[in-house]
Amino acid sequence: MYISRLKLINWRNFRGIDVNLESRVFIIGPNASGKSNLVDVIRFLRDIVKRAGGLQHAVEERGGVSKIRCLSARKKTQVEIEVHLSEAQGQKPDWKYILAFKHTGGGIFESQAAIVKEKVWSKKENKWVLDRNEKSAGEDHETLKFTHLEQITSNIKFRDVYRFFQETRYLHIVPQLVRDAESYMISTNKEDYYGRNLLDRMNKISPRTRNSHIKRINEVLHFAVPQLKELKFTKDIKGIPHLEAVYIHWRAKGAKQQETQFSDGTLRLIGFMWVLLDGRETVLLEEPELYLHTAIIKQLPEFISKLQRKKDTIRQVIITTHSFDLLSGGDIGSNEVVLLKPTEEGTQAERVDQIEQIGKYLDAGFSMAEAVIPATAPENVERILQTTIED
Repeated sequence: MYISRLKLINWRNFRGIDVNLESRVFIIGPNASGKSNLVDVIRFLRDIVKRAGGLQHAVEERGGVSKIRCLSARKKTQVEIEVHLSEAQGQKPDWKYILAFKHTGGGIFESQAAIVKEKVWSKKENKWVLDRNEKSAGEDHETLKFTHLEQITSNIKFRDVYRFFQETRYLHIVPQLVRDAESYMISTNKEDYYGRNLLDRMNKISPRTRNSHIKRINEVLHFAVPQLKELKFTKDIKGIPHLEAVYIHWRAKGAKQQETQFSDGTLRLIGFMWVLLDGRETVLLEEPELYLHTAIIKQLPEFISKLQRKKDTIRQVIITTHSFDLLSGGDIGSNEVVLLKPTEEGTQAERVDQIEQIGKYLDAGFSMAEAVIPATAPENVERILQTTIED
């Protein structure tokens, strides 16, 4: 399945948005417009269903309801999330999941999130298989702290929704964390979005699958980083996993290097490749272009598309980006790009195929990058040069 529609009320930057999504999505916008916050709502649902997670954990990780709620919310204080999940494009959603919650507690009482409503629609049954709210029979202050989504005994009628969010992946590789082998034992078996446990993920899957993925990564590295040969997965005497490759130089046999010696770009590329190859549902990627050469960046959209066309591979990829080069590569449709625009009433989100002015540029022969990147620049940014930098 993939996320075909996302509706938010009072989530972070967004007072209210409703946007349809494709299997490949590029989220663009100015700095501080909410690109990461838009992706974070999917991570939030992932945090609810993950091991040792749950609604209260997901809210606490983000500083409480007051930190999640949009600053433009005014009197409407509850946060509401609605996600539609579809098996195929152009069809009615197979599932709809709605969750609304508000702040409760304070003073001598613990501040927590309280569920206002939780609903699940099933296409197969053609009805709401879950419809609970504050006034539902059997609900009280304690039960409204927990979603049915996170409870195995309660989500049996919509287990597919639970599994979907459980399998959703997010990656924003920080190369310095991948290199930090000393902290491997600390991060093992813990959720980590920044690469510290990338090697732990590799360690957990079967050797056959891991070797298959590494073989395909080697094929890409052959062209992207030709001086690196024979990338392998190894373990040291302490059992800590490592990546190892032969670095070709003036000596005939080159020299072996581990991930601590790989460049930032190489580690980002390996992590990017791994999460795409190892994922099965929706993958969230933050600025995958960082540290990569422009020639490689331009290949990423088509590379993603080729992987998606293969059976039993990743279904949806959602990318946040500022990159002109990334949006210049491949055949990116206007229905695949979501433009964020900050306003005094919160950030608006609109698909590019719904924006008339950008459509005119595309019809005139402009590339996607040429048409949309100027729309993400701050107004009057050129006045930076007019500022006084000396007393």
